[in-house]
Amino acid sequence: MDGTIGNPATYVQQPKRGNIIMLSASDDAMMLKQIQATHSPDGREIDVKPLLLIVEDIFKRSTPAIDATVSPVMPEALEDRTYQANVANMLEALSFLIDRIASEITYRCTGGGEAHDAAISILKMVSNYWWDAKLVIALSSFAINYGEFWLLAQSYTSNQLAKQLATLRQLPEILEHTSILKSRFDAIKTLIISMLDIARYIVEFKELPSQYITTDHHALSTAMSHIPLAVYWTIRCMLACASQIISLTELGREHFLSTTEAWELSTLTHKLSSLNSHLASLLATCHKEIDEKKYIEEYQNLVHLLETRTHIDNMKVLKALINPKDDPQPLVDGITKRRVHIEVLRRKNVLLLVSDLDILQDEVSMLEHIYGEARSQPARLESQYELVWLPIVDPSVPLIESRQKQFEILQASMTWYTLHHPSLLDRAVIKFVKEEWKFQKKPVLVVLDPQGRVACPDALHMMRIWGSLAFPFTTAREEALWNGETWRLELLVDNIDQQIMNWMDEGRFICLYGGEDIDWIRKFTTTANAVARNAAIPLALVYVGKSNPKERVKNNMLTIIAEKLSHYLPDLTSIWWFWIRIESMCYSKNQLGKTVENDPIMREIMTLLTFDATGGGWALIGRGLAEMTRAKGSLFLTCLSEYNQWKADVQPKGFVKAIHEYLLLIHTPQHCNRLLLPTTVGKIPERIVCTECGRPMERYILYQCCDE
Repeated sequence: MDGTIGNPATYVQQPKRGNIIMLSASDDAMMLKQIQATHSPDGREIDVKPLLLIVEDIFKRSTPAIDATVSPVMPEALEDRTYQANVANMLEALSFLIDRIASEITYRCTGGGEAHDAAISILKMVSNYWWDAKLVIALSSFAINYGEFWLLAQSYTSNQLAKQLATLRQLPEILEHTSILKSRFDAIKTLIISMLDIARYIVEFKELPSQYITTDHHALSTAMSHIPLAVYWTIRCMLACASQIISLTELGREHFLSTTEAWELSTLTHKLSSLNSHLASLLATCHKEIDEKKYIEEYQNLVHLLETRTHIDNMKVLKALINPKDDPQPLVDGITKRRVHIEVLRRKNVLLLVSDLDILQDEVSMLEHIYGEARSQPARLESQYELVWLPIVDPSVPLIESRQKQFEILQASMTWYTLHHPSLLDRAVIKFVKEEWKFQKKPVLVVLDPQGRVACPDALHMMRIWGSLAFPFTTAREEALWNGETWRLELLVDNIDQQIMNWMDEGRFICLYGGEDIDWIRKFTTTANAVARNAAIPLALVYVGKSNPKERVKNNMLTIIAEKLSHYLPDLTSIWWFWIRIESMCYSKNQLGKTVENDPIMREIMTLLTFDATGGGWALIGRGLAEMTRAKGSLFLTCLSEYNQWKADVQPKGFVKAIHEYLLLIHTPQHCNRLLLPTTVGKIPERIVCTECGRPMERYILYQCCDE
């Protein structure tokens, strides 16, 4: 018979070559029928995971060290799982069956017969259980035999009783020749690893949540059809490994691995490896389906939670948004840099700063200025809020070292609360932030009231315009602030540059001018200063550059400094802040339904944005609360150059009004105005009229890349 060797133990049967390979589709179908015929579950459910953990532990501790000696396993400071109550109860119910199968394995591996018949016999013994339980119970029986062998092997040098038992089993002689047996032990070890993998996969399939995936799903139904065969072949592998161990104890080291036996172990390893790969792939597909459904469910739960208006406090909402993964300390205190629990935000107004890792440092500096001002006066009503940064990254892409460093630098620069790490944000939260709060690339500042309700989906524009004065950042507060506003210099410059505020208090005329044409800047500032001297008025010229200031604006500032042409905003951050506030005013008015046709402040805002986009320079001059006029650079320069034409009007009408009337006089209807609306203005209106002539402007799409 194939697989025998010429010694008294030839009755130790090995599977025939045709039992492992050379199987046709009809043979497979016939074998599956035999396997299915043994399956007669009676409905009992057993959680076999604790038992599988014990089996895994036995195999791990039994793994032979293929050296000259075998070292005993050192005790570990872990509670033995076998003493857990649920395991004890389960073992009490299964111990008799496990012992019976262990005896059956020994008998089948020593008493002759076909491996296929032995596997079917074991399957019949576990016929009343589901497939996961069948396999784990059978593996438990094999683990007893395998573990006992290696228990003696590992302890016979230190325990007298073990030494005598090992002598009877010829273990000392066997283990003295481990180098000869290395290939056999390695083959057995490889098979055991594959058997455990199969068992884990089958247990995982059994535990898949039915509310997210059903048996009619293609991957799961395919797996269910393959599991009986996987269980069968795992038992076949188990029998092959048991045969090798038993043959060693019966025949000693002289029982060398025959070609047939080596071929059998190799073929079984290949068979199980193929099954492993297939089940792993199917399981991954199932988990992907489950994760997708959980993701959708979590997203829908978030939508419902944020729509609910009856929360006791904000903890439930904040936990769902900030800490869905139950991290004990998901936040970092911006002052102490220590991790803290979300309890620090209980029943407080919370402003969630949502951004990616490319948030401008200018934006962070602006918020730092406003937040620091609020913290310095904690008793004020306007200071009763906390700020939290939620960093948004693509959860499907690992955070590489450079991006991790970028996150850490940003986090270190923030004095408010920050999320400990971007990975704490759930995928459903990121989807919610993008779809419900319209986060794309630009930061948003979502305001939650003390009950966790959304008071404002994006208060960043209010924060930029009025700072903490906009508290509690509701639409009603926004409308109230605008109702109290007029178009004035203080609204434009706010506290961006204290020197300008001081000049305003002194009653000086303030002239803001911008653009990138340094030749026009030289002519304009020289002419303006000459007119001021001639008119004997206190004039302060302030260069405010251009939106998105780049190298050209920086160079202009250096020229203005070197040639002492005028005052200027202190740095590029201040220039950025000046223009981003104007853009935020546009956003705010747009959200409230205001247009250049029905709102005078909106008309002036859009005019400045038009000046900035059209190019060629511009200027705006004013004093006090209401006196202001503005024009494009060429027109304003012409007006100042022709001072003699209108200087007689300065005394009776005032300097600003005299300029304004002369600008109207020399203005020509010919013009070509451009308006670039940044993404910060929100939804772009379908119809925008020209601030100069009132006609609807043509609409174009502009893509721009500028790396100057």
